[in-house]
Amino acid sequence: MEIKIEPAKKEDARRLLDIYTPYILNTAITFEYTIPTVEEFEQRIENTLIKYPYLVAKKDDLIVGYAYTSAFKNRAAYDWAVETSIYIDMNYRGLGIGKFLYDELEKITKLQNILNMNACIAIPDEGSVIFHKKMGYLEVAYFHQCGYKFDKWYDMIWMEKIVGEHTLNPPKVIPFSLLDYFN
Repeated sequence: MEIKIEPAKKEDARRLLDIYTPYILNTAITFEYTIPTVEEFEQRIENTLIKYPYLVAKKDDLIVGYAYTSAFKNRAAYDWAVETSIYIDMNYRGLGIGKFLYDELEKITKLQNILNMNACIAIPDEGSVIFHKKMGYLEVAYFHQCGYKFDKWYDMIWMEKIVGEHTLNPPKVIPFSLLDYFN
C-alpha cells in the first residue's frame, strides 16, 4: 500500500474533522464532547503548524489519517517534550497508516531537538496501548478516574518514548515552521 505523508493545510480541515468526528461521538480516545466547527479546526491546524508538525497520510489522494505533536506543558522547561495525537479514518485502521505517520512524526521531532514524545491514552483502549508499545513507547504514569465521558469515568495512562539524549544545555527547539522539512 502506498501512503504519502505531507503537512496538513488549512484546507484539509473538513476532511480531518470527518475523520475526528466518530472519535468524539463514539469513543473515549478523545475527551472532547462537542464537534468543533470547520473554522475552529482550521485554526487548530494553523496554530499547531507554527511550532509543531501536523501531518496527514494520503492513500490515492484521500486523507486517511493524521497525526501531530503539541506542547506537553506550557512552560519553557518543558520545551523538549511533546504530546502526540493520532487519528485514522475508521475504514483504514489496522493497515499500518499509524506507523507511517508516527515514523515521520518522530523523524521531524528529532530534527526539532525534541527529546520526549508522550501519549495520553484513556483506559481501556488496548488498541492504542498496543500500538504505542509497538512504536517503542513505555507506560510511565497511571491516573485513576480522571476523565468523564459517556456517563462513565475513565482512567488514563501516559506513555513515553525518549528520542534523543538528555544533556546539559540542550540545543533550542526548532519550530516546525522553520525546518523546511518537506521541500
